[in-house]
Amino acid sequence: MPEYSDAADPIVVTEQSHLDESRAALKSMREEALTLRAEGGNAVSTENLLAALRNRAKALMDDPNIPLFFGRLDYGDIPEAHEFRGEHYYIGRRHVHDASGEPMVIDWRAPVSTAFYRATPKVPMGLDRRRRFGFAQGAITGYEDEPLSDPASAVAPAGEPGASRILTDEIERPRSGPMRDIVSTIQPEQDEIVRADVGVSVCVQGAPGTGKTAVGLHRVAFLLYAHRDRLRRGGSLVVGPNKEFLKYIEQVLPALGEIEVGQTTVDDLVARVKITATDPPQSGVVKGDARMAQVLHNSIWSRLRTAREALPEGIMIVRGSRRWRVPASELDELVAVTKERDVRYGAGRAMLAPRIAHAILSRMEAAGETTDDRTQNAVARTSEVRKAVNLLWPAIDPVKVVFELYSDPEVLAAAAEGILTPEEQAGIAWTATRPKAPRTPGTAKWSSADAVLVDEAHDQLDRLPSLAHVVLDEAQDLSAMQYRAVGRRCSTGSLTVLGDIAQGTTPWATPSWAETLKHLGKPEALIEELTLGFRVPRQIIDFAAKLLPDAAPGLLPPTSVRQQGGALEIDAVPDQADLVEAMVTAAQLALELQEGSVGLITADARAADVAAALATAGVEHTVLGSEPAAPAIEGATETEAELVESLLADTVGPRLVVVPATLAKGLEYDQVLVLEPAEIVAAEPRGLRRLYVVLTRAVSRLHVVHSAPLPVQLR
Repeated sequence: MPEYSDAADPIVVTEQSHLDESRAALKSMREEALTLRAEGGNAVSTENLLAALRNRAKALMDDPNIPLFFGRLDYGDIPEAHEFRGEHYYIGRRHVHDASGEPMVIDWRAPVSTAFYRATPKVPMGLDRRRRFGFAQGAITGYEDEPLSDPASAVAPAGEPGASRILTDEIERPRSGPMRDIVSTIQPEQDEIVRADVGVSVCVQGAPGTGKTAVGLHRVAFLLYAHRDRLRRGGSLVVGPNKEFLKYIEQVLPALGEIEVGQTTVDDLVARVKITATDPPQSGVVKGDARMAQVLHNSIWSRLRTAREALPEGIMIVRGSRRWRVPASELDELVAVTKERDVRYGAGRAMLAPRIAHAILSRMEAAGETTDDRTQNAVARTSEVRKAVNLLWPAIDPVKVVFELYSDPEVLAAAAEGILTPEEQAGIAWTATRPKAPRTPGTAKWSSADAVLVDEAHDQLDRLPSLAHVVLDEAQDLSAMQYRAVGRRCSTGSLTVLGDIAQGTTPWATPSWAETLKHLGKPEALIEELTLGFRVPRQIIDFAAKLLPDAAPGLLPPTSVRQQGGALEIDAVPDQADLVEAMVTAAQLALELQEGSVGLITADARAADVAAALATAGVEHTVLGSEPAAPAIEGATETEAELVESLLADTVGPRLVVVPATLAKGLEYDQVLVLEPAEIVAAEPRGLRRLYVVLTRAVSRLHVVHSAPLPVQLR
């Protein structure tokens, strides 16, 4: 077991002094950044420099409640330590240096920091000792020293006898508000994923509590550190399942000093039409099927017309006193050759006018006339050539493409012949999915699946730009067409896919990661599996795992390193009429029992009734998905307001949150109260998987209150 000391220890006093000096150095670094002047060669350059300086100053903000470092590495005076021989380094969330440029804190992402996460007594990586620090309100309260030069000094995993007390305490620390980073508790198997090369796409299958979301966020933070110029040029993005999830994770990257990563949902990513409708499940399954990409392809390219049909006489161009003619047969040949280049529809259309102009210039040169690029450009811009292009290769609106497929059975039948069955075609028509068929695209009520198809059509017309790296979280619930939408955003970049097959709850949920990666365009991606949980206590995860043989057969059951007494409680209420009242009582007890957040999860249809009962009983709470906007901080600058908001994020708002079951995925609470599991299961076709999600949101305690019989798997 590692040595543990407390705040009265002289070493703690010395280390606290180094922390104070590091905070002063960070303050100086920020003040220096604020005093720098931006003088570019022009107004645009100056503004770009100013933005870079503002971002630099923002990244150097110090939160006094978060320690600047959490560990220390003491390298031995041995050859295996290489260039670090005899040195010691403090490991923290960001780099801090003194006035002379000497490092006081090393960024956790630096190569020298790798040993903090991976060194063991058997493979010490040149270390003599690893030190972990305990903190409270940003001050050092103690430390643990783990000797690494002796194989007998191995430390057990968190939650086991002989484990690091500081590591265990940090994992189990009560939480409220947004998700925290796990930079001080990253485990070796997680670190390998975090530090995977920028050119490698990785898919992480992670059971509840294994930290897959944190791993994905820390990976993009690592890539920004190791390949900042590449990711800054190409851009990076985190894609989550819903806005509530994004609110939950939004503070992780800023806490690590990274503020340049965009965060969005799939719906917002493809929002070329306003999403105001929901499809019936059967229609959603068809619209989300990968076959729809070929249907759109057929529909788009069917718009090409032959010159024999549209321009039987060909075209005639007048240049001075001469006339130049291109017959219909040659125009058709030019269209065919352009199409054979396998380009996007829009790119082919853009190529056609110069090709027609080149054909005319060839005639002019054969007749002895002098031509150049200006001549070709002038010919390509003539009304005759532009008219020919519009007739042969017409411009297309992607919204209208999808609208016509839904509106005209003949158009859909032609595009879907041999791809969709007649029943599937009928199932996605406006008449099958909407109470009233719209007359125009502007009056249509579009669904999420529709928006993805519009995005697909847009990409088939004109290739969408690629980002350098994309993190896709809770990926198991997406359709094949949604995967394609995300995949084309990183077609030349890399991807981190995060999810759990067992938590897939939609009718179109992915059956396997191999199929998912194929639709994302990354079939070569590495698939890593995390089954060892650090968040959910063993009693809870074992209880929830009873659902897996039926909910997700073939998947390995998760395990947990944490064993916590009193973690699981199940109460049966004999009278259904007393159910909500019993839950209110359970909520009051939970708030009194321990610190931290409390999530009361119920079937969506019952959430309003539960919230009303809590209000009647005077229990302060919020309802997830309906929180009011944060109040403005009067008199504060934008940067100052964001800092204050981030500092207060863990303390403002009620501790109790009523959570509709469909919004629970990806979230976690210290205590979770689950009301009537049978209702959650009955609410949707994959209800057992939804219940599995719900039961695995607890960090320390799960209390199930029910009147109807529990699912047979849990009895």
